[in-house]
Amino acid sequence: MSNWLTSTPTVTPPQRDPADVAPSESYRPADPVWVYRDGWRAGVIEAASPRAVTVTYKPGTHRGTGVDTFTAPYVTSRDDDDPTLDNRGLRLVRRKPLAS
Repeated sequence: MSNWLTSTPTVTPPQRDPADVAPSESYRPADPVWVYRDGWRAGVIEAASPRAVTVTYKPGTHRGTGVDTFTAPYVTSRDDDDPTLDNRGLRLVRRKPLAS
């Protein structure tokens, strides 16, 4: 069962071999994934349960993101880097100290 892909998947969820579909609870927060929403989109796992995953993903070509819940056939692992989604927790934010 090879679930790691190096590029955008080419088959739709109904065409996927069930043996290649990882259970939703096998994903962990921050895992890079592809999700199927009007085509395959880059995403990052936010939460997982035995029934579904919650994913932040890029719904289009713009820099904005969406958050949605997907069942296992609509999700697969992603190797490709996406600079707008990956390593979001590593960005540093410079804050001005409060004036006393």
